[in-house]
Amino acid sequence: MLKELHDRPEIYDLLERRGAELCAGAPAGVTVNRVGSMFTFFFTPDPVTDYASAKRSNVEEFKRFFHHMLDHGVYLAPSQFEAAFVSAALTDEDVAHTKRATSMFRS
Repeated sequence: MLKELHDRPEIYDLLERRGAELCAGAPAGVTVNRVGSMFTFFFTPDPVTDYASAKRSNVEEFKRFFHHMLDHGVYLAPSQFEAAFVSAALTDEDVAHTKRATSMFRS
């Protein structure tokens, strides 16, 4: 893997773009914490900067979101307090599908 990353440094730009695109489609009222290809949706409108602020998130709403996404073929980590990671294997079609599924949440 390290050799592949060394030989294809553009992969980091791809992961950055995909992460930004997915997070831009977060549901309304959600705080997104993202670094590169790692992100978490916190179901709170307030900033999340530490464990105490993360615990104020609406875990029941996250649970509904998790199951909604699963019903639409998108598997996320099942806990509000776990990060998601964007893979270089994700295609443009995968990203579009994920954004569509996200946009249907609460509609």
